Amino acid sequence: MSEERSLNFIEEIIDEHLKAGKYQQIVTRFPPEPNGYLHIGHASSICLNFGLTKKYPGYTNLRFDDTNPTTEETEYVESIKNDVKWLGFEWKHELYASDYFDTLYEYAVTLIKKNRAYVDDSSSEEMASMKGTPTEPGKDSVYRNRSIEENLQLFEQMKNGAFADGTKTLRAKIDMAHMNMLMRDPVLYRIKHAHHHRTGDKWCIYPMYDFAHGQSDSIENITHSICTLEFVPHRELYDWFINELEIYPSHQYEFARRNINYTVTSKRKLLQLVNEKHVEGWDDPRMPTVSGLRRRGYTPDSIRDFCERIGIAKRENMIDVSLLEFCIREHLNKIALRRMVVFDPLRVIITNYPNETILLKTENNPEDPNGGTREMKFSNEILIERDDFMENPPKKYFRLSPGNKVRLKSAYIIQCDEVLKDAAGNVTALHCSYITNSKSGEDTSGIKVQGTLHWVNAADAVEVEVREYDRLFKVEDPTDEAGDFKEYLNPDSLKIVKGFAEPAILTDTNADRFQFLRKGYYCFDKESKPGQLVFNRTVTLKDAWAKEQKKG
Repeated sequence: MSEERSLNFIEEIIDEHLKAGKYQQIVTRFPPEPNGYLHIGHASSICLNFGLTKKYPGYTNLRFDDTNPTTEETEYVESIKNDVKWLGFEWKHELYASDYFDTLYEYAVTLIKKNRAYVDDSSSEEMASMKGTPTEPGKDSVYRNRSIEENLQLFEQMKNGAFADGTKTLRAKIDMAHMNMLMRDPVLYRIKHAHHHRTGDKWCIYPMYDFAHGQSDSIENITHSICTLEFVPHRELYDWFINELEIYPSHQYEFARRNINYTVTSKRKLLQLVNEKHVEGWDDPRMPTVSGLRRRGYTPDSIRDFCERIGIAKRENMIDVSLLEFCIREHLNKIALRRMVVFDPLRVIITNYPNETILLKTENNPEDPNGGTREMKFSNEILIERDDFMENPPKKYFRLSPGNKVRLKSAYIIQCDEVLKDAAGNVTALHCSYITNSKSGEDTSGIKVQGTLHWVNAADAVEVEVREYDRLFKVEDPTDEAGDFKEYLNPDSLKIVKGFAEPAILTDTNADRFQFLRKGYYCFDKESKPGQLVFNRTVTLKDAWAKEQKKG
C-alpha cells in the first residue's frame, strides 16, 4: 500500500516513549513455540514486530519458546526461520528460551529464598479443585507453608531427577483469593522426563510459559513485548515476576488477533488435518500456513500488504479471506507472465489457412512496461476451450458458434463454418475459416467482434497437470459450528485437470508465477519436473467464490 496511513495504537505508544526519552531504541521479539508451522496469523505478528524496528531505531529478536520438549522439533525451528526470511525480515539474534534454563532455575531459587515459591505435591486434579472460581476464593495447598530450606532441597531434587513426572511442581506463593485467577499460586515448574531438541537430557524439569516468557523478555532487554489479547490477564503475573526478581522491566502490550473466515489457525487443529491425511502436509496449498501459501503462489509482498491492510487494533474481528485474495491478485497482476493454457480442448481446423506455421508476437505482461514479448506458433490446427463453443447459443453469446466470428488472442478473427461430431452426436472438432487481413496489430478488415478466445497451437501444445485449489472449508467459521470442524471440509477444495499449454511454458522455469489467460493465476509446484509440469492455482481472476455462494 502506497498511501499514508495513521499510526496504530502501539506506534503511538512508541512515539511517546521515544519523544520522552524513555528509550533510545526499541527492542521487540517474535517468540513462536516450535510445535508446528507458522500460519497467516503469525504473519501478522511478524510484520508488526519486525515492522516496528524497521520504522523506529532498534532491532527484533527471533526467540523460540521451547519449554515443552514433547511437542517441539528441529523441523519446526527450521521452517519458522525460513518463513520469517521469506516474508522479508531479518532478526538480530536467534535465541531460545532453553538458552536461559540455568538462569530461570536460579530465578526460581531466588523466589524460594524470598518465600515467594514452594514445592507442591498436589496432583493437577487436586490443584484444580483448590483453585476456586471467579467469584469464590481458592484454598491454600497443605504444602504451602513448607520451610524455605525444605523447598530448596526438594526443588534441587526435582532438578536432579529424584521424582516421577507429575508428582511435584514448583508454585509461586501469591494469593489464593486473588481476583485474577492466574495469580492464585501459578505453577512455575513441572517435572517432565523428556528429551529436549536442544538441551538433550540435561533437564527433567521445565519452566511453564508464564515463568519463562517475561523473564526471557527481561534478559533480552525487550522494551515492548507484544502479544495477543488472550494474554491480557497474564500481564499482572508478568509484572509480578519482574518486580519480585528485580530484573529489567520489560512491558507487555496486547493487540487483537485477526481471525479469517473459511479458515482454522489453531495449531492443534492444523496438526489434526495433517496427521489424519485430510491434507498432504503442512505445506499443502490449501493450508493457511505460510509455507502452504508460498507453495500456492502467494508472494511475500501480498502477505505484507494484507497484514498492513487489516491493521492492528484492540478489538477482535473476522477478516474476509477475499481481502487476502485481493492482495495477491493485485500483486500478481503486476508481475505474472501471461500464458495461454487450454484445460478441456476442442480441436479447430482452419480450412482456408495455408499448410504452414507462422510466428506471432505477443506481450508477456501488459501491466509491465519491461515485460517484453514472446513468440507463438500459429497453424491451421489449434485447440480452444470446449466451453468457448456452443452449437445453439442464447442471445448475446459472444463466443464461438456456427456462423459466428471471434478473435483469437494475438492472432486472427475466425468464423465457425462446420461442426464435426462422432456417432454418438458429441462434438469432436470445428471447421473454421480465418479473415486474412485481421491479424492482431495489423487488422484492416474493418470487422468488429465482441469475443476474444485464448488458444494453443495443436502441434506443439505441452501437456501439463493443473491443480485447481479452492477454500479448504465450506462454512465461514468451521470452529463455531456444531459438531467436528472437519465435517465442514470443502470436498471440492482440490480438482486436478489436464491442460495444454503454449510451449513457452517449457522455457519459463526461471519464472514461477503466471496468469493463464481467462483462467486465473498459477505457479509451478515443487513436484514439477522436466516432462511433467505441475501447476497450482493461486487464485481465480475474480472472486468467483462470492458469486457461487449467492447462487447457492
